[in-house]
Order: sequence, then C-alpha cells, then structure tokens
Amino acid sequence: MTSPGGTIHEEEALERSYDSQLMRRLLGYLRPYLGLVGGALVLLAIEGMLQLVGPFLTRQVIDVAIPAGDTAFLAQATGAFVLALLAQFACSYGQTWLTSMLGQRVMRDLRMQIFTHLQRLSVSFFDRNPAGRLITRVTSDVETLNELFTAGVVAGLGDLFALVAIAIAMWLVDWKLASAAFAVIPLVVIVSRLFRKTVRDSYRDVRLRLARINSFLQERISGMRIVQLFGREADERRKFEELNRDHLVANLRSITAYALYFPAIELLTSVALASLIVAGASRVEAGTLTIGTVAAFLQLVRRFFEPVQDLSEKYNIIQSAMASSERVFKLLDTPPTVADRVTAAPAVPPGSAGRAVEVRFEDVWFAYDVAHTASGRAEAREGEEPEWVLKGVSFTASPGKTTALVGHTGAGKTTIVNLLLRFYDPQRGRILLNGMDLRDLPLREVRRVMGYVQQEIFLFAGDIATNIRLANPLDDSAVVSAARQVGADPIVRRLPGGYSHVLGERGASISVGERQLLSFARAIAADPPLLLLDEATSAVDSEIEGDIQRALRVLQAGRTTIAVAHRLSTIVSADEILVLHHGEVVERGTHGTLVRQGGIYDRLWRLQLGEGEVVAPSAGNRLPRVGAVR
Repeated sequence: MTSPGGTIHEEEALERSYDSQLMRRLLGYLRPYLGLVGGALVLLAIEGMLQLVGPFLTRQVIDVAIPAGDTAFLAQATGAFVLALLAQFACSYGQTWLTSMLGQRVMRDLRMQIFTHLQRLSVSFFDRNPAGRLITRVTSDVETLNELFTAGVVAGLGDLFALVAIAIAMWLVDWKLASAAFAVIPLVVIVSRLFRKTVRDSYRDVRLRLARINSFLQERISGMRIVQLFGREADERRKFEELNRDHLVANLRSITAYALYFPAIELLTSVALASLIVAGASRVEAGTLTIGTVAAFLQLVRRFFEPVQDLSEKYNIIQSAMASSERVFKLLDTPPTVADRVTAAPAVPPGSAGRAVEVRFEDVWFAYDVAHTASGRAEAREGEEPEWVLKGVSFTASPGKTTALVGHTGAGKTTIVNLLLRFYDPQRGRILLNGMDLRDLPLREVRRVMGYVQQEIFLFAGDIATNIRLANPLDDSAVVSAARQVGADPIVRRLPGGYSHVLGERGASISVGERQLLSFARAIAADPPLLLLDEATSAVDSEIEGDIQRALRVLQAGRTTIAVAHRLSTIVSADEILVLHHGEVVERGTHGTLVRQGGIYDRLWRLQLGEGEVVAPSAGNRLPRVGAVR
C-alpha cells in the first residue's frame, strides 16, 4: 500500500552502519567547547569517587564502631556521609549545567550550519525534497543530537569512570567477591548485543515516520483552502490517521526494545547480588570474611550496576542520535548542483554596474529529469533520452531593448528565466551575460544585477517596507518612491500602519493583486540593469496594469528587459517577441511582423481578441485560451 504521504515524502533507506565515522564527526562539534567538556568530566570523576565513601563507611561502622560501641565514630561517619551526599549533589548539579550548556551551543552551531547549507543548495534540491522533511532535520533531528551531548557522550564517560573506580575498589577489597560479582558481565555484553540492532532500527524508523508526518502536515496546512474547498477533510483525516498510526507503531517498537533492556540488566544485577551472598556466606561463617565487607560489597555491586543501567540508557540515546545524524549528515553532504566555480570571476560582469547588459542564449538545451553528479556535471539516466524542455534555444536580448517570450503552457518560457537566474544550469549550450558565461560568474553578482518579478509572489511575514527593501539598504524615501512608481503607494497608505503594516505568512493578509504590486516595487527598488518579468501583471486589474505599464516604459529605458507574456497586449511594443513551441523558438520578430506572418503568434493574438479557437499547426489539439497561456 502506498504511503499516504506520497512518494515525495518517502525517506531513502539508510542501511549501512557508519557508527565510528558518524561518532567522530559528531564529536568534532565539541572542539570549540573543550573547556565545558573538561569541567563536566572533572565533576563526574569527583562524583564517581564520592560514591565509594558510603560503602567504605558502612564497612568501618559494621566491623569496628558497632562492636566497640564507639558512638563518636558513628557520629563522625554519619557527618562524613552527609557531606559526601551534599558534595555529590553539587557535582551532579554542576555537570548537568555544563553539559546542558554544551548541548545547547552545539545544537545552535549545527542548526546554523544546516540552515546555511540549505541556502546554498540549488532549487532542484527543493523540487525533490518537501519542506516538512527539511524542517524535521533542523528541529527534531538536531534536538535528538542535543540529547546525545547533554546526556550521552560526556555523561557516558562519567559512567565509565565510575565503573572503573568501583571495579578497582571491589578488586582491592576482596578479589574473590569481586570475581563472583563480575561473573555476570559476559551476560550483560550478550544482552547488549542482542538488542543493539533492534534499538537502532526502531529509532531510525521513528525518525522516518516523523518526517512523513511533518511533510504531510506542511503540505496540507499550506493547501488548507483547497482541502476545504473540495471537501477533502474526511479523506485527509484518514490519511493522517494512517501516518499517525504508523508513527505510533514505530514508537511502540522502540519502547518494547527499551522496556526489555532495562529489566534484563536489573535481572542480571539481582543475579550478581545473589552470587555475592552465596560466595560470602560460607566465608563469613568460617570467619575469613567480615559482615561489614559483605555489606560494603552489596552497596558497591548496586553502585556498579547503576552506571551499567545508565550506560544502557546512554546506548539508546546514542542509537537515536545515530539515526538522526545519518539524516543530518546526508543533508550536509548534499552538494549544490548549481554553484560557483573555483575559477569564478571575482567581480561583476563588464558594464553590469550601469545599464548596458546583454543576454545571449547560444544553442541552449535543458531537461529537468537529467541528474547531476557531485561535480555538477549533467548526466542523463542510463538508457533514457532526457525529456527536453528547451531544445537549441538561441537569442540575444540587447541593452535597452525588451524581449518578450510567448507560447502555450509548458513551452519553456519560465524555464528560460530560471536558467538566466541560475536556479538551474543548462545541459548543453551557453548563457552569456555581456559575453561572459554565467557559470564563470559568482552567483551573488549575477543575481544582483537582475530585478525579478514572478507570477507566484512570495512575501515574508513582516512589515511592507522590509519586504520592498529586502536585501537593498534603502531609506524610507526610496522605498516609498519604488512603491509610487508602480502604483502601490495609494494601496499601502490605505492599510493600517501604512509601510509599517505587518503582513501575515506569505503576505496572506492582502490580496493577490496587492502582493504582486509589492513584488514589482521590490524589484524596482533595487534599480537593476536587467529586468525579468514572469507574467508580472497577471494578477492586477486593467487600471493598475496601465499604471505599471507607464512606469515600465520609464524604467525600461536603457535597461535590458525579458518579459514572459500572459496578456499579449502587454508586449505589443516589445523590440522582439520569441514564440516558443515545445521548447523551441519557432517564430521571432515584432508584433506587427508576427501578425502578418499568420503563424502561431497570429493565432494566439486572435484568440486574445476573442475570435475563436484555432488549431496549432504542429498538434491536433486546440490552442488554449490566452488566459491560460504560460
């Protein structure tokens, strides 16, 4: 049965065991905080030594003070024991505080590293990975690793020290009793190995199920309007119930393994105590062993197996951390498919600081289904021909000129814009900016010279001025000027707080048309030499569109403009119109020239004017109405 989360929510199975490499890599995050680690270890060592005080005092009281009726020694022993307990409390408090500080700082560093890496990854990565899965990496998986550092590694070393100290003390006091108590150690090792694989697999399964839940929730919450509009509540509830049940079952498996492990260790502790009593009884009766020594040994054995039980818990924490670290490091090891070359030019392309920017596509081929190697080289899947979205596209967008892209849905118009922004790289051919290959230029500099307005507007939760300003250090007057140029100023001033009005998530508190105007103002505010307009006026009414078109005529002067046309009436004055059909440029020219040719553009234009449906020359299907042209 297919997972209700869909295939995009599936995690890749990670079957190989990388325990040693993963642990070494995780421990590398402790290097900046060795002072905290050292302080915690010292306190743990002191706490471990203090655990020997109680059994030692017990032996002296039973064997010396009580037979002699020495009440003064009893009082002194009681006081020493209380002081030891207080000292243990202080050490425990200190090491807990230090390890918690350590874990929080490591978690902060790791989250920053993941977020920074996510920002470097290419758009194609986010096409393949749902947001919910990535959120799980930054939140739940990192939180699990935090538990490793706060209650796992350092505390585990403390437990090991306590084990060694107690074992040495037991051996020095009476090696025969120590041997009887240690007889169960091989069984402890066997039990640990029996549960090892089960515990790790169960924790890995829990992380996988949680990622599916997060992915499902992120998608359904984002699309809640569609869920409610089409009455999908009951169906989506059933799907979530199945995901939730799978998560419950995975957790129950981990709980079962966890619950079996502790009783097993407790049983072995009881066996060790029984062995100790059996071994010591005959010697006490023969007078070769004192009762105080046996009593001390009973306490030492109990204290010896407490760290063993703690180590069992630490082991479970480590297993959970291993499952999470596999996911986290797999993400961190994912290379961006679009990245700066080592030999990338250090400066902006010639002339881009002014208005002279020339864009040239030279025999560009592109397919979304072509995989990239770790080096970034494109490779088609074995035995398959790529599904080309662009096929040999060549054109030049000259400085101060407007180049328009038109065509039916899926013709490749938006793909051209995405390639120019270097969200993807072409598999064949070149894209030149002022004669320089885009791949030889720094990504930051390439995008800095471009102003981009897309059809699907994204605004951040925050005030309007910040959304317009974004990465540009503009003062308030420049922000207002940018909004005024595109006709957004009157709309903004009608909102409560004006430019200080705080938008909801993705700008949901204002209309689609208003969001598009703000997106336009954001692009214009940067005063870019190259304008990319992807159906930039599709969501505004005719009156506002007229204001934008008038502003554009001023802004396009001296700039290079590439516009994806939704309404053909908006590009009739373009210097060159490229008509794309199935990824190829089949017609090019001005509006008048293309209309006179009587080809695809002429048919699209007459559809725009409402003259009926026309059959495309290369397909048996009717061309869509221009309202759907993309």
